[in-house]
Amino acid sequence: MIAWPILAITVMAVTPGDLPSPGPADVEVVELTAVQVHEDLLASRYTVTELTQAFLDRIGRYENHYNAFISMNPEVLQIAAALDAELATSGPRGPLHGVPVVIKDNLDYGGLVTTAGFDGFSAATGGVDMIPGDDAVAVERLRAAGAIILGKTNMPDFAGHGTRTRSSVAGETLNPYAVDRAPGGSSGGTATAVNASFAVLGLGTETGGSIQNPAAAQALVGVKPTFGLVPLEGVVPMDATYRDVVGPLARTVRDAALTLDVIAGPSPEDFASYAGEGHIPEGGFAARLATTALAGKRFGLVGTGWRTSFLPLAPETAALYEDAVRVLEREGAQVVEDPFAGSGWVELYGENPRAPSGSHDMAVYLQGLGPSAAFRSIEEWEALAGRDFRGGRSRPPVAPTATEEGDAFQAWRREMRALFRSVMEENDLDGLFFPQAGEPIRPLVEDPERPDYRPNNHAELPSNIINDIGLPTVTVPFAYYEDGTPFVLAFIGDLWSDAELLSYAYDLEQATLARVAPSLTEGPG
Repeated sequence: MIAWPILAITVMAVTPGDLPSPGPADVEVVELTAVQVHEDLLASRYTVTELTQAFLDRIGRYENHYNAFISMNPEVLQIAAALDAELATSGPRGPLHGVPVVIKDNLDYGGLVTTAGFDGFSAATGGVDMIPGDDAVAVERLRAAGAIILGKTNMPDFAGHGTRTRSSVAGETLNPYAVDRAPGGSSGGTATAVNASFAVLGLGTETGGSIQNPAAAQALVGVKPTFGLVPLEGVVPMDATYRDVVGPLARTVRDAALTLDVIAGPSPEDFASYAGEGHIPEGGFAARLATTALAGKRFGLVGTGWRTSFLPLAPETAALYEDAVRVLEREGAQVVEDPFAGSGWVELYGENPRAPSGSHDMAVYLQGLGPSAAFRSIEEWEALAGRDFRGGRSRPPVAPTATEEGDAFQAWRREMRALFRSVMEENDLDGLFFPQAGEPIRPLVEDPERPDYRPNNHAELPSNIINDIGLPTVTVPFAYYEDGTPFVLAFIGDLWSDAELLSYAYDLEQATLARVAPSLTEGPG
């Protein structure tokens, strides 16, 4: 891995005073895409530095209200200047050259503090700074492609919530569409930054809905890739053995596909990623996008054969879903009602044996922080911090593949995948076409008399099923409810069908062009 220069800074809450002063450029950044940035830079409409400053100005104006960030990159303008010089001498590295990006704060950026939302990993909040010596593989690949990492985004402590995004480091992130509604979690900070046009696109992570839930709450394209497609090295884990993935959150399908082109593929720093070898389309994911992708395809619709929770759909959700199915059919696709009915799918999923892997995966991650890190194990952190890690509930870091629980989970997962394929084949399906959520976005505060009551109750329909068996999912905005909050769809497919799902989503996106930018508010949130 490239050893980027180490910048040992302290994580801080972002305020306008923390950011560089405004520059002279007048660049309109709202809903700006990577595709447009590429064209604009080649046409010399602005420089990378001017573009970066324009995003910093927007962050400085609105971040105090929405709280998307945990920390900012202190060298971002120097990096932009270097990319300007490179552009002038040798041209762009590719379609992400000079594109401002954000990353969730469980992804390592060499020399910057990684908190995973946990105050114990930040000296500014009474803990010990966790500073990796190099980048996560996905972040390294973004930087090598010329993307500019503006900052690291807020997340629930250790990605432990799929509905709301509150951390012990930075507090609550809000949803730009409606601050009284949940922003989705656990990649809610990235989603808010992208939705609010604080960046062109961003990276999130998912173990159980954490990319697709905030994508649905904020009308974004979210890619939950097939497990193993994107390397996990340098990502603070929840379940790196079986479920964790890294994926893009973007405002357009093409931007998401371009990002996946950069971050996907095998790495010697994550041997599980070699499972994706041979599954990246020739020419890349973006090259496969087509407005005719849905023609002649067959999709299964959601029903109680898939799951019983969050069904039946809320009436307003059902009405928009019916509209979406009509558009799908207008694009040339056919649909099958509840193809999993009678298959035993719900019953088999209920037998999930689970296999704990968190302690093992965290131990592996900490060992990878590098020799200059303040600590490289839970025990070393506890000695420095003077407290127990997560209340002393940690388990021995045994590899789950060496346990009978791990064996049982893998056997069950193989049976689930076989049943999934059986249903798909029997119904001649190319994918599944669901609402991502079975009802409108949840209130930020469920009970005004209990403001700290925070149920993890996003009405997710793909998760956690798709996560447990490693399937890919792509979300795409379709419409808005009467209150202005988004209704988002999800395409689901078999392992390694990521390229096809992106193309289906692109066809639907181009047929509707449904996304509408939120109107932002200045001032404290």
